[in-house]
Amino acid sequence: MSKKASIGVTGLAVMGRNLARNLARHGHTVALHNRSEERTRSLVEQFGDEGDFIPAYSAQEFVDALERPRQIVIMVKAGGPTDAVIEEFAPLLEPGDVIVDAGNAHFADTRRREKALRERGLHFVGTGVSGGEEGALNGPSIMPGGSKESYESLGPLFEDISAKVDGEPCCTHIGADGAGHFVKMVHNGIEYADMQLIAESFDLLRGAAGYAPAEIADVFRTWNTGRLDSYLIEITADVLKHVDAATGKPFVDVVEDAAEQKGTGRWTVQIGLDLGVPISGIAEAVFARSLSGSKPLRSAAQGLGGPSRAPLTGAALETFADDVEQALYASKVVAYAQGFNQIQAGASEYGWDIDLGRVASIWRGGCIIRAKFLNDITAAYADEPGLPTLLTSGGFRKAVEDAQDSWRSVVSTAVKLGIPTPGFSTALAYYDGLRADRLPAALVQGQRDYFGAHTYRRVDREGSFHTAWATEDRTESPS
Repeated sequence: MSKKASIGVTGLAVMGRNLARNLARHGHTVALHNRSEERTRSLVEQFGDEGDFIPAYSAQEFVDALERPRQIVIMVKAGGPTDAVIEEFAPLLEPGDVIVDAGNAHFADTRRREKALRERGLHFVGTGVSGGEEGALNGPSIMPGGSKESYESLGPLFEDISAKVDGEPCCTHIGADGAGHFVKMVHNGIEYADMQLIAESFDLLRGAAGYAPAEIADVFRTWNTGRLDSYLIEITADVLKHVDAATGKPFVDVVEDAAEQKGTGRWTVQIGLDLGVPISGIAEAVFARSLSGSKPLRSAAQGLGGPSRAPLTGAALETFADDVEQALYASKVVAYAQGFNQIQAGASEYGWDIDLGRVASIWRGGCIIRAKFLNDITAAYADEPGLPTLLTSGGFRKAVEDAQDSWRSVVSTAVKLGIPTPGFSTALAYYDGLRADRLPAALVQGQRDYFGAHTYRRVDREGSFHTAWATEDRTESPS
């Protein structure tokens, strides 16, 4: 009897190829399939010595190569291509078999697919995978959704190939149906916010303090030895230190200042609006990318007046880098707090049982937002599973309170010099909004009742009320 594969991967572009190699390197026999047969042959020819691969050149041959329950990982483009691959393989499978979508699918699509395949007796596991091509090969952070039953067989494989931190795998069962892809979506939203805040730190150090890119790289490397220790800070220092070979200029100066995006950040913001969760830091990061790419609009506005950008001097200059570090840390805490609040809201809305501490734990390694302070977030949720916001957790609360003078000074300096800091500014506004005893929303409620009879609630009586604004005596009545 020929040897069977414990898992199969179909879709052998960079991510699929590296995930298959990762599985093989860990001693798992992997069946390979791709629409283009050449990619399958190429993988075996180049990396066949890394482990046991079973190449297959048709859907039936691929399915036949798998041991039961069959486990198939799909690594193709989200949307229509994913549906097409599912429909190609589902008729060939048997009840109890598992289809894994490890791409960046929208969680609503994952919920739809999971329901449809469950009715056919198949398990569908939407799985978030973070870490890029390097992570896929050497150990990503893995966020599987789907049924608990599917995780019993799939979990050990994924935990085996995931990144490890303190001996713990960066993989856990997130929750039912689309929970895995939902959490991956929020991960990407936090990633957008984190990158925007780091970029603003660079812009401030250059525009307000007059540092050269290589000097800013050294600042970031110093930060990376402390509480800001993270993958994104690490790679930022490398990018800023790099010199363009063709021109001799700093690399960052020869790159067009228009950031692209693939859509997961927009999804995060759209779902935040649907859930009524204020994720303003993530939203501003998405909008900042959109603004950067609006070249005709920016070109038309080049003549608009603004303040002088004369660099800081004296005592203000001496403390500025430290002030920016404080502002960056505080703003990052806000971004993560908003992201975890969105996961809480999604879990409540869609009936998922998501352990926020475990989510923080599996983000400590492998993924793009891996960072030292995720250890602190993990501990915060372990101490208080029902934590309403990271900003009220003891350690984070004190750190942000201690940072706020520097934070406010940095935002003020940015405004005075005309340096755009949407990330820093909105994070501070969110913080102040949370801690306010009263917000001007009371006036907004009055306005809504005035023009649309939308009613309002009072602080001293139960129920809803409406004021007859068009009458002379403006009587109030319960509604």
